[in-house]
Amino acid sequence: MTPFALLQLLAEVERGSLTSEAAASRLATFPFEDLGHSRVDHHRSLRTGLPEVIYAAGKTPQQTVAIFSSLVVDGVNVLATRVDQPTADAVLTEFPNANYNLAARTLSLRQSAEEPKGNVAVICAGTSDLFVAEEAAVTAETFDTRVTRLYDVGVAGLHRLLAVREQLAAADVVIVCAGMEGALPSVVGGLVSVPVIAVPTSVGYGASFAGATALLAMLNSCSPNVSVVNIDNGFGAAYTAVLIARASSRHL
Repeated sequence: MTPFALLQLLAEVERGSLTSEAAASRLATFPFEDLGHSRVDHHRSLRTGLPEVIYAAGKTPQQTVAIFSSLVVDGVNVLATRVDQPTADAVLTEFPNANYNLAARTLSLRQSAEEPKGNVAVICAGTSDLFVAEEAAVTAETFDTRVTRLYDVGVAGLHRLLAVREQLAAADVVIVCAGMEGALPSVVGGLVSVPVIAVPTSVGYGASFAGATALLAMLNSCSPNVSVVNIDNGFGAAYTAVLIARASSRHL
């Protein structure tokens, strides 16, 4: 929304010709900023509760910097995923306070620090799954959700998972990242009374088919509290987990 359009809207509310509820509804569908190469959705948080996130893969460093800069103006916490080193360097030159997580391939800039809402447990089967688990963890933390990291607790050593049952029980939602045969989410689903979001990873030998085997196994889980996102989509899992955690926090 342009400053002029915003002033017009506020003037209508002040005159009483527009209710505050109608103004909020209009704001929720108001426009974006056209950067030429991208159209930045500044009001996404009004509609969904969370701001737009930048998917940096396929974008030039300059394009990512422009989108990042546009979102910074809104005062929101800004997150970019799938960020390579040249893009990270370009953004960090403009915003040295941003944080680049090499394992997660994320760039985040926290501009507001709200009280954490809810608790998300992020689990991965093995250290090779860390790149997906960290993407999920950083996403959840960027949007003010408490994160418990429980890594390298795969089913090949079940005692490692059982040793962290207390931390699992404290979570509002659990994200489980696993490759190979993708068995871990089903096991976790049988241990907790909260939603489990399974993330198949592209980790494993030939017959894992770059995560397709884990994906199909998770879709066929016998644990009814397990839902599944796409291969390596730690961000998507965390986005949904944050919304669940916030809803749980509001309920409490």
